[in-house]
Amino acid sequence: MHRYLRSGGTWFRLVHISRRRYCLNAGWLIQKRSRRMDSIRKGWFSELSELWPGQCFSLEVKEVLYKDKSKYQDILIFESKNNGTVLALDGIIQCTQKDEFSYQEMITFLPLCAHPNPENVLIVGGGDGGVAREVEKHPLVKRCVQVEIDDRVVESSKKFLPFMAKGFNSSKLSLHIGDGFEYMKQHISEFDVIITDSSDPIGPAVNLFTESYYKLLKQALRSNGIVSSQMGTVWTDLPQIKQTMNNCRKHFPNVRYATSSVPSYPDGQIGYLVASLDASLDLTKPSFKFTEEQITEHNLRYYNDEIHSASYVLPNFVKKELY
Repeated sequence: MHRYLRSGGTWFRLVHISRRRYCLNAGWLIQKRSRRMDSIRKGWFSELSELWPGQCFSLEVKEVLYKDKSKYQDILIFESKNNGTVLALDGIIQCTQKDEFSYQEMITFLPLCAHPNPENVLIVGGGDGGVAREVEKHPLVKRCVQVEIDDRVVESSKKFLPFMAKGFNSSKLSLHIGDGFEYMKQHISEFDVIITDSSDPIGPAVNLFTESYYKLLKQALRSNGIVSSQMGTVWTDLPQIKQTMNNCRKHFPNVRYATSSVPSYPDGQIGYLVASLDASLDLTKPSFKFTEEQITEHNLRYYNDEIHSASYVLPNFVKKELY
């Protein structure tokens, strides 16, 4: 079943692109929700968007490294004064060299380390290679498939974001350029963990977090499978987070919300929806724990087993809404 959005009396098919972005498939009409290639003014990149009205995150630009317009989106990569190399899609920051590891490690290891044996993993999106880089580090993973729709993001990341794109060099990884939704429909009961590196769960992109989406994820999972996805900030998106978790609960008996700090994202906080088909599994307790030697070997800078459990500890106003 495809996902659609109505615009101007016409229905368009909704296609996932990458973290915090979406695309409408009707002659590849793209709904822009931000100021894009003109987002650099007077030496500063400013993330002006309807997604977070009344506030704006800015970075001082040292040098623009890459500007392009792919079939799906505007791609901008620049060197910032304080945050290292930055990737922005349609004017919205996807990652900065300074803090990307927090997001990549958490969205990856919260599900992988909760699963008792995550041999087969699917990544939907993640064209910068960061999630693939982290999946490679888990010793129980034998096979990882990644489906990314925009090859320009992959190629530009390989050139300008090698610290993330080295994930594409993993011997465990098979990269497919295409629609992740269509791929899942053709691969039923195949994966232990599915990581969706997706667009923001607000506005039209909420269609990516509907009940039908979680039904599709469930079909692609094995019997005790786990999913994880980016799930917005409690300071801006709490009603949408609650609705999405309720949608997920219609197909997953075990649904939790975790959080981590990412200073270059809106409000400096980002959340993760983690859900399991195993109702008895305690997602807050890792089944697999990295040793201190493995943490050093794999250069894990944010995730550890204590952070795993602590990330599910929520403020009272959030717990009241979500549970």
